[in-house]
Amino acid sequence: MRIITGEAKGRIIKAPEGMNTRPTLDRVKESVFNIISNKIYDAIVLDMFAGSGNLGLEAISRGAKFCTFIEKDKSAYKVLKENIKNLNFEDRSKAYFGDSFKIIKNLSKENFKYDLIFLDPPYGRGMVQRAVEAISENRIYNDNTFIISELDEKDDIPEIVGIFKNFRTEKYGRCKIIFWVKEDKYE
Repeated sequence: MRIITGEAKGRIIKAPEGMNTRPTLDRVKESVFNIISNKIYDAIVLDMFAGSGNLGLEAISRGAKFCTFIEKDKSAYKVLKENIKNLNFEDRSKAYFGDSFKIIKNLSKENFKYDLIFLDPPYGRGMVQRAVEAISENRIYNDNTFIISELDEKDDIPEIVGIFKNFRTEKYGRCKIIFWVKEDKYE
């Protein structure tokens, strides 16, 4: 994996060993970032289920102001911290180790609001729906928050989850990417 463009263009991102994480492929990542390109600069980003930090690190490289990373796998978290350090992004990020749902509950108590939220959990466990519901319930969004989720093509999810509506779906081989916006912002 590598950073595609921006300040850290071409820099390598380490991936954790083993099968506990499934990094987003570079071609999928590039397509996603092309779609959201006008939403990145100065954004406050949350990368839930961060793994190596691939998505959040790309966002920082492209001009995001800050990224919060959450990862609960120990080896993935260790690699995530290394990647942040190797790219010199420590001053524009914070990594949390633990359960994403518990951590966003705590972030909501501190009144954190995110412009972009990446959700790339393990496939087939209904975690995207659960995460979008938790984002809604914990109010860690603002009026223009954009959620980008990655799912297996076979994973079913309602068109509306919490206060967010499926704005756009793209398929890339076996994965599908769903872009969510607040329902009242849907055009």
